[in-house]
Amino acid sequence: EFQSIDAHQRRAEREVQAERKRLEEIQAEGASFPPMDEVEDSLRKAQSELRETKSKLDAAKRRAGSVQDKIDAEKQKEDEASQKLARLNDEKSLRRQRLFGMFQGLKDAFEWIDQNRKMFRRPIHGPIGTEVQPKSALTAAYLEHHVSSNTWRSFVVECPEDYKLLYREVREKKGIPINIITVPQGRLKPVTRMYSDCKMDVLRREHGFFGYLDETFTAPDPIMQALINNHNVDKVIVGGEEVQKALDRKDLIELLSTREAHDKKSGKVSSCFFYTHNRSSYRYTSQPSRFSGEIGTSSDEVQPARLLKPGCDPNIKEELSEIIKKAKETIENLLPAIQEGQIEMDEWHKHGQHVSVKLKDSKRLKQEWTQYKAKLRNQKEKLAEAEEDAAKDNEREKVQMVNKIKKLVENSIKESESAAKAHNECMKSTHALTGVKMTEDGLSDNLRKLGDLLQERMSETAELESRFKQTDKLYTTIKDSLKKLRDDAQAIAPQNEWGDRLQEDDMPEDLDGLEDALDEAENKVNSITDNPHVTRQYEERKVEIERCREQLENMNQSQGMKNSQLKQKLGAWQSKLINIQQDVNGKFSEYMKEVGCAGEIRLYTGGETSNYENGEENQEHYNFKDWGIEILVKFREASKLQVLSAQTHSGGERSVSTIMYLMGLQNLMKSPFRCVDEINQGLDERNERLVFKRIVKNSTIPTEPGKSLDDHCGQYFLITPKLLPNLDGMENENITVLFVFSGPENFADCLDWNVDKFIAEKKRVLLTGGDWRSDGGTPKRKRRSR
Repeated sequence: EFQSIDAHQRRAEREVQAERKRLEEIQAEGASFPPMDEVEDSLRKAQSELRETKSKLDAAKRRAGSVQDKIDAEKQKEDEASQKLARLNDEKSLRRQRLFGMFQGLKDAFEWIDQNRKMFRRPIHGPIGTEVQPKSALTAAYLEHHVSSNTWRSFVVECPEDYKLLYREVREKKGIPINIITVPQGRLKPVTRMYSDCKMDVLRREHGFFGYLDETFTAPDPIMQALINNHNVDKVIVGGEEVQKALDRKDLIELLSTREAHDKKSGKVSSCFFYTHNRSSYRYTSQPSRFSGEIGTSSDEVQPARLLKPGCDPNIKEELSEIIKKAKETIENLLPAIQEGQIEMDEWHKHGQHVSVKLKDSKRLKQEWTQYKAKLRNQKEKLAEAEEDAAKDNEREKVQMVNKIKKLVENSIKESESAAKAHNECMKSTHALTGVKMTEDGLSDNLRKLGDLLQERMSETAELESRFKQTDKLYTTIKDSLKKLRDDAQAIAPQNEWGDRLQEDDMPEDLDGLEDALDEAENKVNSITDNPHVTRQYEERKVEIERCREQLENMNQSQGMKNSQLKQKLGAWQSKLINIQQDVNGKFSEYMKEVGCAGEIRLYTGGETSNYENGEENQEHYNFKDWGIEILVKFREASKLQVLSAQTHSGGERSVSTIMYLMGLQNLMKSPFRCVDEINQGLDERNERLVFKRIVKNSTIPTEPGKSLDDHCGQYFLITPKLLPNLDGMENENITVLFVFSGPENFADCLDWNVDKFIAEKKRVLLTGGDWRSDGGTPKRKRRSR
């Protein structure tokens, strides 16, 4: 440190020279700055110009914003009117709302399908009523009149897997009624027209027809195919006022009923067409009789469409269109003002950017000048500090350093003396520690002796524990032996029988008294004399028991043989019965599922097996009189299968279950005919349609190839006061409708019916072409005849 004082002085002098040089460089750098007054004046001007530019730009923005607000208001009017107009033009949505209001549960089914479309393999279409788009109000009325309401609310699927999934999730799990139509792959098959092109040209030219019903509306391919499959819209034709004239000429029906040249079938064909007359619309149908071949006709007036009618008043649409038009014109008139305002704002914005650049430059110069002043001041302070450090008195510092060294030497000598004293004290402490160590060895020996004594006491404790365990085991053995003796005593003299006797005073109290009592009882037994009468009765009873035992053995052998024979017959009979029950159960379950319910057929055996003891064998007892069939049904998703009964189910539910059970039985037995009376009267519309469809399918099964015509499913008579219109299956050629005329206009007595007179009158009509009525009146137009 003493030598470093001179080195520090030299470093301080060099530092002074370096700081002085840096100060001269900073002063030279400041000469390039413009005067501070000019910089501040330029900054004030730029700030003032920028404030003015911003004020003008804000004014231009306010003017443009006012014009933009007007445009936005007009656009809002236009958007609101456009949305209202779009909603009014959305015929599909309007028809959907009408369908939801007409059919309960349809909305829930549609919403579930719409939310779960990803579950299905192919698209789900419908309801059908929302997918068709008639080309006019008149054709909408035609189409709505021709297609049943069940079809309008039906959904269309494109594969059987989607049908099963939709039916299970909506009908079975959620209990929502739903109609489903399957169109494989959703493809529209090529349409085969009922009439040739030549014949259709004649119908257009001479009879006033326009075309087919399926040409009067548009629909997706799956929807169109579903309507063709279920309602033959491709075979119905549509005409105008000229059709009535053709009907009056009486040549139209003959033309429509005549088969085409390429059609090899015999007889007439049915037809259906729509037409207008005197501002009214009609549907006209013709159907040849299966017996006489004569054409029966019917005519129905067509009411205006309710479901497919146009969505709203055209005047409202015109008002909304006018609002949209005016809003667009106003917007077009305001657009030039917006463009001018935008140009003005762009100019002021560009000017403001230029002024901002000038302002930034002025601020930068002022900041650099301020930084230069601070840098110059700092450098001057550093130079003053370096000069002050170089001007210090080094000799005085050297004297102070010598004095400091002297003090350190003196302190070192004093510390050496203190260390010698400490060494002596350490030696004394070592001697004392040696004594303590010797005392510690004595204590360790005593501790070792105490440990040995502890081990001896632990060994004695372990021996005592072993003796305790042996004693406890002996106690358990004696206890079990006493329990066994008690059980033996209980078996010989039960407590519940001998308890009161043991409490009496004459019972012995010790073992000697008990032995004396036993000897006394034995003497009493030995003193009893023989009674020949009792002995004889005993022998007779013994012989009788032996004889009964032999009879019982013989009866058991006979019963065993009969049981074996019964089992052999029962096996074949019961297996056949079970096969029949399973066959009927399969059909019944399938038919009940078609109507949205669940059903099962079970074989009730009435508790067929009851066991009872006879000797050592168990016998089987068969209660065949209690056997029967149980019909279990479920009509609601939340309920369980229950046995069909009048106490649990309504009349309609029992009717559906009964007819489906009969349908399941029908193919198992042959009968010339079957007859049911008013089976459809307790059913709602949906179930009645499904039940009728099932009856038609099961009762019109064609004769198998190679079998005689007599080998058929039998006739089926459905007696009812009324049927629903547009029933599926009524067009089947194997169905005959028999009307019972019992009104006041008919014969009062069946004997009044003169068949010979009727045939003669009919021949006269055919020969003369006159009126067939005997009273000479004008024949009335028939509404329907078959």
